[in-house]
Amino acid sequence: MAFFRVLNQFSKQRLSWALLLAFMIFFELCALGFQHIMMLSPCVNCIYERVAMLGIAGAAIIGLLAPQNGVLRWLGLAGWGYSAYRGLEISAQHVEYQFNPSPFASCDLWVTFPSWLPLDQWAPWMFVASGDCAEVDWIFLSLSMPQWLVIIFAANLIALAFIVLAQFFPSKRGNPIRSL
Repeated sequence: MAFFRVLNQFSKQRLSWALLLAFMIFFELCALGFQHIMMLSPCVNCIYERVAMLGIAGAAIIGLLAPQNGVLRWLGLAGWGYSAYRGLEISAQHVEYQFNPSPFASCDLWVTFPSWLPLDQWAPWMFVASGDCAEVDWIFLSLSMPQWLVIIFAANLIALAFIVLAQFFPSKRGNPIRSL
């Protein structure tokens, strides 16, 4: 109970949302480093995973605006959840392409964004895919990049579940975080 009350109070502070945003910026910078420094070509799924990370970053910005405001906080939580879930879905499919390739199923050749949000035209250096989804060109601690993304998105969903659950445990008077 006390844990959830502390987590509830933490979710109502800008620091929590700023940390989420900082992690997403770090992961986006890593992706750009892989692409532009290590010269690893991103595939279509890589680009969609990148967009999911940006979705989480956008949700963090919404929460960061006014974390005490319940509407904005819940919008941020919903955006975080949707983006993390879609990112997990896409990265799990990406792992499937890499480790169980099928001659009948593969990722698309080009990214498709809605006409009102042509990210690949606005920022081709970040959103144009030129790699192959089935290719494993980077491994760290015996896991490929999409496998790491499965872990990252799943960890986001686990953290989100705790924070959403904590919303139903209102904090007592005072700020328990300051006493920690």
